[in-house]
Amino acid sequence: MVNYYNDVGKLGLHQDKDESRRSISQGLPIVSVSIGDTAEFLFGNTRDKDRATKINLESGDVLILGGRSRLLFHGVSHVKLNTAPTWLKEETGLRPGCVNLTFRLY
Repeated sequence: MVNYYNDVGKLGLHQDKDESRRSISQGLPIVSVSIGDTAEFLFGNTRDKDRATKINLESGDVLILGGRSRLLFHGVSHVKLNTAPTWLKEETGLRPGCVNLTFRLY
């Protein structure tokens, strides 16, 4: 799956649980790759964004939710524009924002 977040883009806290029962019960991972501007990523055991842990996912970061973390609530609160590596913007013409590539087994 490919998601693009611009300067107003966000994704509320949610669980990825649309996959097959087998995939979820085995804790098969979700692998996420961030490209472009830095995104503030939230995660936790509830949908409460005020109690969520916040980390910055920078261009090139890979996040894996698997095993016991497979059903964590997670989301994107905002994107920090103009934080992408200069070479990436120059070489690709990537517009401001964050592209997220998500891989999972359905």
